[in-house]
Order: sequence, then C-alpha cells, then structure tokens
Amino acid sequence: MLRQSRGRQDLHQVRDSGSERAQNIFLTSYNPSSLVIDTLCDEAGEAGGDIALACFYFDSMAQKEQSAASVLGALLKQVVGGFRKIPKEITDAFQRHKKFIGGRKLQLPEIVKMLGIFSSRQPTFFCLDAVDECAAPDRAKILLSLRDIVEMSPTTRVFLTGRPHVSSEVGKYLAEAVTLVSINPQEDEVIQYIYTKLEEDTTSEAMDERLEGEIVKKLLGAFSKM
Repeated sequence: MLRQSRGRQDLHQVRDSGSERAQNIFLTSYNPSSLVIDTLCDEAGEAGGDIALACFYFDSMAQKEQSAASVLGALLKQVVGGFRKIPKEITDAFQRHKKFIGGRKLQLPEIVKMLGIFSSRQPTFFCLDAVDECAAPDRAKILLSLRDIVEMSPTTRVFLTGRPHVSSEVGKYLAEAVTLVSINPQEDEVIQYIYTKLEEDTTSEAMDERLEGEIVKKLLGAFSKM
C-alpha cells in the first residue's frame, strides 16, 4: 500500500450526476493520499445510489491525536455529513453536553451508539487504512467499537488495512466477521514504484546513476524486511 500524509484538512464530496445532493463525504484532519481510500471513493461515486462511505487514515506520527473517540468521531462526522438534515440524536446530544461548564465532547459510547443507529439507515462502509500505525491501546478500543457497531447494524461493512502483525488482533476482536486477505507486492512492482517516484523528484540535478542505484538498493532492503 502506498500512501502519504500532507498535513492539512480537506473535504471531498461525491454527488449523484445531475443532482446537488451530497452522496458521500470523506473528511479527515490531515488530507491523506491513500490508494485504498481514493479507490473506494471513486468506486462509490461510480456505483451511485444511497451509499455512505466513511474513511480514516492512521499516521504513526499523529498517534496522540488519534484516540478511539477522535477516530470514531471522524467517521460519525462523515456519515452525518451525508444527511440532508442533522439527525435529532446529534442535536440532542450536543444540547446535553452544552450544560457542562465549557461544554464537553461526545464520549466514545455515545459515538458508537450513533454510528450503529445511523449506519443501519443506509448501506454503510467504513474504511480504516494503516491500522498498524494506530497506538495499541486505541487500536483495541477501535476494534471493539467496530464490533459493537456491526452488531447493531449487520449490513455495515468494515474494510481494514495494515501490516500482518495486527491480523491476530483483528481476528480476536472481530472474530467470525473477519475475512483476512494477504497482499504481497512483487519486487519488480516495488522497483517500478521507486523509479516512478524518482522521476517526480524536483531536485533531479542532484541525482546520478550511483545515487539512484543506492536509493533503490536501500529501499529494496527495507522492503524485504517488512
């Protein structure tokens, strides 16, 4: 999987052709470019219909900002953003929380309950990319929360990506609902990707064949250890 974080907020809307109704919303706090997420968003737009697609990309450099509540809250924001009108459950919850001094954010159990309710109202897909980059304690809470959501909304589908070492955790928390697929890129595919990225280098004048060869060799060495 090839991905890159660009450090800014971005909003993507998929609309039905000939309509101004937002079909799906993909909102993150740091605008990742993810092959998995981009492909799913494109396919959801082509499929049409009333489909909710909520995505989140984990970044090991931002683990402090990626608590279970913030991750599930981001998914909730995307699902709610696709509705014509903000659901009463949301407005009621925020009115309750305004009573606290300084206000209070939605708590994880509330977020999970709302995701279960709202995702049962339409076909919903959750995509969490690079779950291996999430801190272990938060990852456990997120997987347990996803299990609870799927139990409340059996038609909801969850798509996770990550390195092989997290597969046992996914199987532990999601149990029988899991289908694991191992994807192993071939060395020639990795080499092709490296050369593609080298061609995009804006400081190409500093590159020669020797340096290019060293870069490819080191990256292939790191790939073989993954």
